[in-house]
Amino acid sequence: MNILITGGSGGIGLAMVKSILKAMPDATVHATWRSQKPEFQHDNLNWHTLDLTSETQIQSLSNQLPKLDWLINAAGMLHNHNHQPEKTIQSIEPEFFLESLKINTLPSLLLARYFQSALKQSESSCFAVISGRVGSITDNQLGGWISYRSSKAALNMALKTLSIEWKRKVPKCTILSLHPGTTDTGLSKPFQRNVPPEKLFTPEKAASQLLNVILKSTPDCTGKFLAYDGAELPW
Repeated sequence: MNILITGGSGGIGLAMVKSILKAMPDATVHATWRSQKPEFQHDNLNWHTLDLTSETQIQSLSNQLPKLDWLINAAGMLHNHNHQPEKTIQSIEPEFFLESLKINTLPSLLLARYFQSALKQSESSCFAVISGRVGSITDNQLGGWISYRSSKAALNMALKTLSIEWKRKVPKCTILSLHPGTTDTGLSKPFQRNVPPEKLFTPEKAASQLLNVILKSTPDCTGKFLAYDGAELPW
């Protein structure tokens, strides 16, 4: 199998790289990093530098990988050095809102556009993206985090729409929107105080659970929003 993991240098992304290499020793894994290349190396692992906000770089990488079985996008942003998730509408800043869409939503659309042909070459392909329960409109009971929620809800709509198109164009590909649970990474670190210990997953556990969901999925699951335990989540 040929597998591409974008955002492979992040907490969940790197754990996914390691989990797949351990569980699938015959797989060739390609993984991407943006600002700092991970030290982890493996005979079946190829690192690529990639800015997921650059359409040109995504297109260039697709030219290097003409056939893929899986593409997993593990990149995402909740906060940055200058902004925390909004607690109120009064905190909305256009630049941060647009940056959330640029990082959490648009890259998956560009990856789908440029890797459609590569995934079509496989007899059983998967296009999976790390989303989040906070992107569920139905499940939103707390409010807040407007930019992050909106970008993940937009991502979910994009993946659902893509799944309808690819049922015709790439019928052997399963498209999944995945909720990893609260994972102990830099993304969630400032917001873990009220998370019960049993609900705070290590990156390794989150990756193992997500890999299990992907392995159990079939084309009949395409376009679904699934949690780390395989439960279907409401849009």
